Formats: sequence, C-alpha cells, structure tokens
Amino acid sequence: MGSKPVEDLIEASSGVHFSGFHLDGLISSTSEVEQPTTSAEDVHKQPFVIGVAGGAASGKTTVCDMIIEQLHDQRVVLVNQDSFYYNLTPEELTRVQEYNFDHPDAFDTEQLLCAMEKLKHGQAVDIPKYDFKSYKNDIFPRRRVNPSDVIILEGILIFHDPRVRDLMSMKIFVDTDADVRLARRIRRDTAEKGRDIGMVLDQYSKFVKPAFDDFILPTKKYADIIIPRGGDNPVAIDLIVQHIRTKLGQHDLCKIYPNLYVIHSTFQIRGMHTLIRDSQTTKHDFVFYADRLIRLVVEHGLGHLPFTEKQVITPTGSVYTGVDFCKRLCGVSVIRSGESMENALRACCKGIKIGKILIHREGDNGQQLIYEKLPQDILNRHVLLLDPILGTGNSAVQAISLLLRKGVPESNIIFLNLISAPKGVHVVCKRFPKIKIVTSEIEVGLNEDFRVIPGMGEFGDRYFGTDDD
Repeated sequence: MGSKPVEDLIEASSGVHFSGFHLDGLISSTSEVEQPTTSAEDVHKQPFVIGVAGGAASGKTTVCDMIIEQLHDQRVVLVNQDSFYYNLTPEELTRVQEYNFDHPDAFDTEQLLCAMEKLKHGQAVDIPKYDFKSYKNDIFPRRRVNPSDVIILEGILIFHDPRVRDLMSMKIFVDTDADVRLARRIRRDTAEKGRDIGMVLDQYSKFVKPAFDDFILPTKKYADIIIPRGGDNPVAIDLIVQHIRTKLGQHDLCKIYPNLYVIHSTFQIRGMHTLIRDSQTTKHDFVFYADRLIRLVVEHGLGHLPFTEKQVITPTGSVYTGVDFCKRLCGVSVIRSGESMENALRACCKGIKIGKILIHREGDNGQQLIYEKLPQDILNRHVLLLDPILGTGNSAVQAISLLLRKGVPESNIIFLNLISAPKGVHVVCKRFPKIKIVTSEIEVGLNEDFRVIPGMGEFGDRYFGTDDD
C-alpha cells in the first residue's frame, strides 16, 4: 500500500516532457508513519519558496521578473544569492582576477540560511547589497525584505547545499546554451562591471566554465522544472505561473489544515486533469484518465493507514524487516459518483468490503439520507470514504456524521476525492478536525449554483455515460 503507483515509477525513470519542460519525477513519499502534527498557527506562517537556479547569464533574473510580474495578486519578494558573497580580503583584492566567484566557497551560505529562516518565520530581514566593483557588501545600505506569501530565491548555486534546497517548495532550473550565456556575460561584464573582454574571457575559461561543469550543472537533477532558453520561453513561464497559482491555493489551505493532503502535483497529473476537465473529451478518455487519477489518490490515501512492523524470510534466506498493512479496513462510496472509485480501491486492496451511502441533494443546504448499507463491524475498521467531488461539503458532512453515529472513530476516517473546493475543505475540516482529506487538486471555488469551478461537470454522468444525448 505504501509503494509508488506504476505511473509515478514510469515518470520518475523517464522524465516527463510537457510544452518545453523537462520535469524530473519528484514524487513526495507518503510514509505510513504518522507525522507529528503541526499547529495551524505555526504552519500558517510558512511562505511558498521558489528556487531559481542555472548558470551565470542563463536568464534567471528575467525568469524571476516575469514570474513576479504575472503573480501580481500575490505578495512576492526576491532574494538573490549574489547578495551573500563574502567580502574579499585585502590580499584577495590584490589578485582578484584569480578569485573564483562561481565556487560554493565564495558564498556566505550560513548568512543566507539565517535570512531565509527569519523570512520563513515571519520576520523581516536586511539583505546586503554586494558591490561588484569594490567586491564588498557593506558599501551600500542594506535592503529591507519583509515576510511575504511567496519568496523567490535566485542564484547559480542555490541547489548545491541540501540545507538550502530543503527550504524550497518548488525548484526551477533555467537551462540556456553555453554560447548564449557567454555572449550575455561579455556584454554584461563589460557594460556594468567595467571589465575588458580579455579579462572576461580569461575568467570564463579559468573559473566560470569549470565551476558550471563541476558545481552548477550537477544540481540540475534536483529541479522540479527545467526551462529551456530562460526568459525567451514565455510559454513555459505562463505554464509555471499557472502551476504556482494552483500550488499556492493548495499551499494556503494545507497551512491552515494539517489534516488536508494534496498529492504531489506534476505536469503529468496536470495533463490528466486537463483531459478530464475538457468538455470535448470522449467518455472513453474521460473514464481512462479519471481512473488513473483515482488510483493515485487511493494509493496516497492508503499511505496514511497505520501499520505494524513485520519480519519475513526472503528467497535468499535473509531476514527483511518491513511492515504489515492495516487489516481492518473498508471502503464506503457515496452513491453514485463515489462508485467510480471502487475499482481502484479493489485493485489495491484485494477482497475489501465496500459499503454504500445515498444522499439526496436539494439545493445548497437540503441534504437527505436516503439509503445506507455498511459492514456490521464498521466501528472496528478504518474507513476510506469515496466521493470524487468535494463541493459545498454538505453531503460529506452527512456521510461522515452517519459513520460517526455507527461508532467509527473520527480519526479512522480518510476522505478520498479527486477535486476539492475551498468551501468544502473549510466545512469538513472545521467540523471534523481529526479526519484526513486526500485530494489531487484544490479548485478555485463555487459558482452561483454551488457547482465547483473550474470543475469537470457532473462527474457521475460523464463517468457512467448518462449525459449522452
């Protein structure tokens, strides 16, 4: 149950190409060990940190500026790794042409970590401004950076130190041809830093290119997203901004509710969402891609079940210490859309019992329980509640309330769905703070008819084909 789905394994091994991106299969592991719960107040302070790395003159700053410009509705601040260069000593200044500014040791990483930790904990910081003519960071007044919803950390080596990488919610690598980077570097260093072309070329051959090959290029493997051509790839920037907006909506709710889990979003998953949301998608394709997404949600949900340690003897005669899955388990589907999730659950849990709940919806608030058939011993089981859409949350409240009346502990309920509207998340999480919600994407909201938007229409009709003319 804790293993990665086939789709994730294929993606991780081959990489996914999507509209100019190379997306490494960075899948969040779903440990079955219960993680320590963080209070909503502490979690809420954590900003969304985006790392942007790449070679010198690759276009990182342009990419950052384009992202900031398009995220105009968010509080965004930019932190440059260049601000944290060490001051050169008098001895180093006498032979500055021999100093390697592209080496990890040229940066005061401890000061960078200190500044980022303060920003992540809601404290303002004063960032130094490095002067590339005097090679000191105490010439100009420091720049005050206030805590924000989004922090963009930009620099050639921000992926090099694992402590810095661990601060990031998303990692972007700007991949630009070496000749283009060299041409840009010559133009920039001669115009802005007053260096002659011979000095620039000499420094490039001695330090810049070897450092790129030794320290920068190897960190490309840590990137979630790789952008070819940098700022000259507006399509890639637009897609990244859309992805960031989606992640920010998820991030904000997950900061508030520690019991909300959104499966790690990749462009492979976004691609499947695009297909099932398209009104022109055929029933066959809708069912195929909906089933794939449902399987991912079910696998992730199973990762939150308890386990016990178990030792087995392998065919080599060795002892392997592993885990034994939770045996007391059942599913409960909310008729009828929830029945679309039953096959994925049966595929993961052989012979599992599945109960049924039918709730009639009248308008926004009118909910009436029509039918229920549940395992007699359900109070002794962990329950996976199945419903692909969490909208207003009223049907979910009815279903969960029924399970509680049957004696199921609130902490034994895991609610699985494909998409969740923020209102539904608020309603369910506030009413039942001990249950877990596992979803694949957070929606924008509800329209005047209380339908999820952007949504995917009437899921049951599209899945079972009852919307055909």
